[in-house]
Amino acid sequence: MNSVIETILNHRSIRKFEEKLLTDEQIKVLVESAQAASTSSYIQAYSIIGVKDKEKKKQLAELAGNQSYVAENGHFFVFCADLYRHQLISELHDKPSQPVLESTEKYMVAVIDATLAAQNAVLAAESMGLGAVYIGGLRNQLQEVSNILKTPKYVLPLFGVAVGYPAQKPDKKQRLPLEHVYHEDEYEQDKNVYIDQLKDYDDFISAYYHKRTGGQRSDTWTGQMADLLSRPARMYMKEFIEDKGFNKK
Repeated sequence: MNSVIETILNHRSIRKFEEKLLTDEQIKVLVESAQAASTSSYIQAYSIIGVKDKEKKKQLAELAGNQSYVAENGHFFVFCADLYRHQLISELHDKPSQPVLESTEKYMVAVIDATLAAQNAVLAAESMGLGAVYIGGLRNQLQEVSNILKTPKYVLPLFGVAVGYPAQKPDKKQRLPLEHVYHEDEYEQDKNVYIDQLKDYDDFISAYYHKRTGGQRSDTWTGQMADLLSRPARMYMKEFIEDKGFNKK
């Protein structure tokens, strides 16, 4: 155990922040920490848009499902898959690139690069005593988000990260048991073992909710997931991603 591992294991999503903005130096450190993340083949296929403008933050909060903490935080970052600079590079060197830029592989590279960078930034923020929460709700209305941020073709906003000084300390949510997530040599082949592990986790989560809410809630994790997966959402995504130039081949 060390301070890095302790920071990782103590992660909590913070959804209420003090009315205190991050300094330019703090923002610089978080972006540099993001850039220190691994990147496939040194491609660095992402960009980060920091949103300071109060009106833009308010608009993004509404688009993300009226999540107030998108507008009220120390700083709001939007992580984007970005192959725009690579298109420009191809033009500068007069080499064809469209089939590669529009491939599923490069789309995956850009998404993975951006995600690794974001997690580095969040870990850095938490190590500084700050809190953070990921905002996938930006994908509710990506065309409007893209309009606000003025992202060109080959730049796809993926999610936001609200960072700031925590004004709450929520309980830590227990993740799936290690033996359910970690497989050795091959994926678990016995479906019944897998189902039993899920049932055990349901019992744990149900007890957690019951205790946290004084008996007002006792739902299970698999119940939550079954409900979530039964309701189609963001079904426009494939067409929008392709219109941005990604994942077409």
